[in-house]
Amino acid sequence: MTVTLAAAAAASGIAVPSALAAYPEKLVRIIVPFAPGGGTDLIARILGSEMSKDLGQSVIIENKPGAGTIIGTDSVAKSAPDGYTLLLATFAHAVNPSLQPKLPYVTDKAFAPVILIGRSPNVLVVKPDSPYKSVQDIIVAAKAKPGGLTFASQGNGTSAHLAGELFKNLAKLDLTHVPYKGAGPALTDLIGGQVDMMFGTAAAVAPFLQSGKLRALGVTTTQRSQAMPNVPAIAESSVPGYAAESWYGLYAPVGTPPEIIAKLNAAAKKAILTETFRKQAKDEGVIIAAGEPAELDTYVRGEEIRWRKIIKENSITAN
Repeated sequence: MTVTLAAAAAASGIAVPSALAAYPEKLVRIIVPFAPGGGTDLIARILGSEMSKDLGQSVIIENKPGAGTIIGTDSVAKSAPDGYTLLLATFAHAVNPSLQPKLPYVTDKAFAPVILIGRSPNVLVVKPDSPYKSVQDIIVAAKAKPGGLTFASQGNGTSAHLAGELFKNLAKLDLTHVPYKGAGPALTDLIGGQVDMMFGTAAAVAPFLQSGKLRALGVTTTQRSQAMPNVPAIAESSVPGYAAESWYGLYAPVGTPPEIIAKLNAAAKKAILTETFRKQAKDEGVIIAAGEPAELDTYVRGEEIRWRKIIKENSITAN
């Protein structure tokens, strides 16, 4: 039987610490392990703004990019477990343990799950005048010329990279991966015709789809995206069983009191279900989750196992 900290204190006659009872007494930081301006940063800022209304304290966003999200993530792992420093985690959180032999933290022991915010597809995109009009066109061309077709990503081990590797494995294709230092340069070269395709995140490619600079061939989730209902799922059109998702999750350092986790979870739920957040989520094809902390823990552990297999089978490293 689990006894909460507050209940245990009451039963023993000990006063509940004021820092816990009054939480939060000062501003809360959400660490985003990416540079400002990207999709993750925007999601975090809307989330923080809405959470602050419920918590009664400012929730600020602090960007700490670098080393494939490790710098920002490590700063949270080493923070006090008091609920004042949180991590906005993404796909990299689940795959870094398999990509990085010497992480400065043990992922499944350093963090306490708060909430799975939502999941979103990657999108297989080509330039508008590409000869490939469908996923099946890609498959046919790749089989006719093994290794001749290229796909870009924002770096080794990123969601765009691993989505492409999974596509290769399931469709039994030989595609050439071209890694870049960020989504921006990758998309620039894709638009310029230096590479053939990219399995970009919905947030990264959405502006280019809207402007007509890119064309979508398929989404990487098992079903069509609400943001792009006319774009088929790759699984439905050409590669049964294919599924690759990006996601957003909120974590606190391990050891954060369960009462604080519960308060953060409740505030985040309210934020995620606001009209402001829902609109942004819909624009980026994010399927809202907003469940209990255990949902995030179960989901990410499953992702770790699934992608570890792909990383090992394809001998993928971070560099």
